[in-house]
Amino acid sequence: MNKEENGEIDPDFITRLAACLGFETERVQHLFEKNYLARNWGKYYYLFRFDKEISHIERGTVLYEKDDSFEVIMGFPKIRRAMVLDPTLKKHFSGLEKVIVEEKMNGYNVRVANVKGEVLAITRSGYVCPYTTERAKEKLDLRFFDDFPELVLYGEMLGPDNPYVPKEIYGIESVEFYIFDIREKNSGNPLSVARKHEILEKYSFLQVRYFGEIPLETAAEEIAKIIRKLGEKEHEGVVIKDPEMVLASVKYTSSQSNCSDLRHAFKFYNEAGRDYMLPRIVREGFQTVEWDENEAEFKKRYMQLGESILNPLREAIKSVKNGQRLYEEVRIRVRDLKTATEFEDYLKRLGVDAIFEAPQPAGDEYLINIKKVNKSTNDKTQAIWEGELW
Repeated sequence: MNKEENGEIDPDFITRLAACLGFETERVQHLFEKNYLARNWGKYYYLFRFDKEISHIERGTVLYEKDDSFEVIMGFPKIRRAMVLDPTLKKHFSGLEKVIVEEKMNGYNVRVANVKGEVLAITRSGYVCPYTTERAKEKLDLRFFDDFPELVLYGEMLGPDNPYVPKEIYGIESVEFYIFDIREKNSGNPLSVARKHEILEKYSFLQVRYFGEIPLETAAEEIAKIIRKLGEKEHEGVVIKDPEMVLASVKYTSSQSNCSDLRHAFKFYNEAGRDYMLPRIVREGFQTVEWDENEAEFKKRYMQLGESILNPLREAIKSVKNGQRLYEEVRIRVRDLKTATEFEDYLKRLGVDAIFEAPQPAGDEYLINIKKVNKSTNDKTQAIWEGELW
């Protein structure tokens, strides 16, 4: 056992883990004491997750004992954002002749991997989601995980039956996994784009939309055209990559995506913080200047931006004033009702206040509607109506 009866981590375990991570023993002990490195719960108690970014280790990184050492599934690397395209791409990708452009799809980040012989779906935060794991096993060719136990699929869960980021815009009936990276365990190193495509095609995995290789010299102009077309469909944006995946990737989003995010944020304004809202508004300012919009185009942009902020805020306040609770409606589709029960318990453990409605048969599966109550905005809005000062 790695955990002694007094609740402390076995010192020998800490010593071995420190050697694996390249940290001092005292530092690993400190990480456990602060819960920056913590166990998962239940049957995944053997999994440790980083709840905070530490040195080169991303938040959400997961590790577990394997043989006489450890195996590490690195978290999602930060993808920095281009606020303006032309100078940023030429500076960031200097030395490359071409860049790869892929669609940045609007879903929920998931890593799927073979963990000690079991295929698990791990969230961005490093938890094992029971619902996502069931869907992954249904949707993916599991032979991949036997053939490449040392590799991890990094992707998006998309579709209306997504309880985290439900979207109808992709024409998906339930949920699907779209892969954007394949990375090695332990190092977290990505495969080249060409090698990734080769493997994903072999197992018929869905891939994020590929716009091809674009000369760096004309990339800004061509990506702007792609963004305008994606925006018309309310799609999110693009990720620009080094074909060999040596240089870090860069992302760029559409105005419509910014406004969609703001509509959700201002409906639940007391949950979404300034660090979420302000950058999306600032992006609009940079984009309108870089695209040299005329007054008619600029007016359309600021009308859309203002509507995305004020309309959901007004509707939220009116709802609470009229005695209604604010909640987010989502749904899941499961083959086994036990998965729904496990998912309900999972959300409770995360502190999510969710009301699960009765399962409805859907073929050989079940649809379950869920109301996720946003308590903070409800309580704050009600208090203001009762006379509380801001």
